[in-house]
Amino acid sequence: MSWKNPQYLIETEWLAAHLDDPALRVLECTTILHPLAGGGYKAESGRAAWAAGHIPRSGFADLTDDLCDRSSPLLYMMPTAEQMAPSMAQLGVGEGTRVVLYDRAVNMWAARVWWMLRAVGFDQAAVLNGGWRKWTHENRPTSTEPCAYPPGRFVARPRPALFVGKSTVLASLGDRATCVLNALSEEQHRGAGGVAYGRPGRIAGSRNVPARSLVDPTTHAYLPADVMRERFTEAGVLGAGRVITYCGGGIAASSDAFVLTLLGHENVAVYDASLSEWAADPSLPMETG
Repeated sequence: MSWKNPQYLIETEWLAAHLDDPALRVLECTTILHPLAGGGYKAESGRAAWAAGHIPRSGFADLTDDLCDRSSPLLYMMPTAEQMAPSMAQLGVGEGTRVVLYDRAVNMWAARVWWMLRAVGFDQAAVLNGGWRKWTHENRPTSTEPCAYPPGRFVARPRPALFVGKSTVLASLGDRATCVLNALSEEQHRGAGGVAYGRPGRIAGSRNVPARSLVDPTTHAYLPADVMRERFTEAGVLGAGRVITYCGGGIAASSDAFVLTLLGHENVAVYDASLSEWAADPSLPMETG
């Protein structure tokens, strides 16, 4: 069984053969998270890691210091289209370009930027399967040269339905046609351990497909399409008319949303603030066990 939307996933072999394409933009999206004793994470830009060695010609998409809503008290919230458009243009992204995104952390950060681009109407982006891990595992060339892409002409065409807030999630909890899907670990889903975001556990009634379970632990490449389809089917996800993914702060949730799109699910949204917001509000239902 193959992906229904394979154009959104690029293999390392293809990228290696097309690095000199003048219309191609390769962007690293890595962010480094340090767990905090009291819950949540301290975020660090992956720019220094990128500068020390990256895929040749690649630029750096900085989710920590640039591609986020800097007015929000929460990490990594989706910026406005007016903020995102000039940031992407400065990275060389725009009309007539094709973008390949990668990271150093099981594709989650790349999937996040892919979902953000999709939310502002840019569809010529793909995730590098396995990212930096698979690229270096195959001993492919790396570089420390700075990026030299010329500025692009980025025109945002927002699709606001791709991100939702807590009111939409709350309204969906009694809707059998909607599946609310947790992308955190099974342990976090049960409220039995791992990083918590205030109250432990999950949004009441939600299902669980951990984003980290979607990749090969050695290469970080996504598992085959038939394995993925079976995993999401067993969790009761693919039969839903609509899926809303969440995690701690919208990153792992973007990886689940990305894979669902690869599989051909047409109605998927990410709860952007996720448990960083939900768990902090005692009026919103959670459960453990």
